[in-house]
Amino acid sequence: MVQSAHGTRRGDRGGGTLSADYHDDHPHSSAWGPHDWSHGAPHNSWAPIIMSCGFAIFLFTLAGVFQWGEFVSAGYVPLVFGGLGVVVFGLVVWWRQDMNFDGSSYEPKAVGEPFQNIDIRKVAMWVFLMSEMMIFTSLFSTYMRYRLGLENCGDVFASGNWVEGSPVVCFEPASHLISSSWFHLAPGAINTFALILSSFTIVQALRWAKKPVGSVDEEVRRKRITRYLGTTWFLAALFITMKMVEWFLGFPLPEFLHEYNHGHAAIDSLYSEGYLINNDHYQHHSYVDEATHAHMMADIQVSATTFYVTTGTHGVHVLGGVVGLTYMTYKAYSGGYTPDNAVSIEYFGLYWHFVDLVWVLVFPFFYLY
Repeated sequence: MVQSAHGTRRGDRGGGTLSADYHDDHPHSSAWGPHDWSHGAPHNSWAPIIMSCGFAIFLFTLAGVFQWGEFVSAGYVPLVFGGLGVVVFGLVVWWRQDMNFDGSSYEPKAVGEPFQNIDIRKVAMWVFLMSEMMIFTSLFSTYMRYRLGLENCGDVFASGNWVEGSPVVCFEPASHLISSSWFHLAPGAINTFALILSSFTIVQALRWAKKPVGSVDEEVRRKRITRYLGTTWFLAALFITMKMVEWFLGFPLPEFLHEYNHGHAAIDSLYSEGYLINNDHYQHHSYVDEATHAHMMADIQVSATTFYVTTGTHGVHVLGGVVGLTYMTYKAYSGGYTPDNAVSIEYFGLYWHFVDLVWVLVFPFFYLY
């Protein structure tokens, strides 16, 4: 392995020659951005450390504010917002460094097996997605463990082994409530359609960014990339909105539809229905004995927790996509994407397709079955 005077490292490995221009003989620009990409990638950036610290502060303090869904302490609230502020500051640093990246300069490559000669950023994204897969695999396995390990609340009610006024520990899947009405199912169905469509729009943004120079007018390229990234942002924001409607808001129904909703004038949110992680006296409208009119109560803390933690974790990933798409749409509007740096959209697209794929699994598991 030889380091040249101009920062070029060469070495023979397995019969092949590796070459990477590190430009280490040049001083790197500010770690706060903007970055001079002719000197190489900004490996001196403080952004990852700043955001990691911000997330740590936010998550630890948020855990101190709530306990089993109940607000228990206001003392941590300033630190919660402080942590979010640190995350935002880290994002600003990162985006300032990336804004002037046009792809025409240095793109670092991996030199070790099995990622040799692959862009470092692509390797990092795949490693990140593998870690994400472990997170969601853990959530799904926990859900399956408790769903199969606890007796189903419907089976308990049918067996008659319950006493009115005494809550029964059992598993009450959210689907029993959500799929009881087409209207309850509507937010989840709309979200499924929105995410599937968003995978198409992000691919279209990449397609227009990759079109060779000269094959398309640059102003048309700018508008099309902005349009498709903006559409992806809108669909992601729609997902978050529908999730809030489903969890907290609910929505009214026209009078002619009341008969299809058990006679109710509105679709109640899961919060209003009492499907909560701290509810140990849950009452479903179908758990009423017709002969005695006794109502079975269920302790649903475990089943509700698996639902909210899994769908909430996925929702946070969608929210992260909204944040990223906000910046990317602005950069596209500024004409920042060309065939030379279109891979930036591709790398985000890998993340976004993963988020979509996870929802394709979450929806039937938690909303239909």
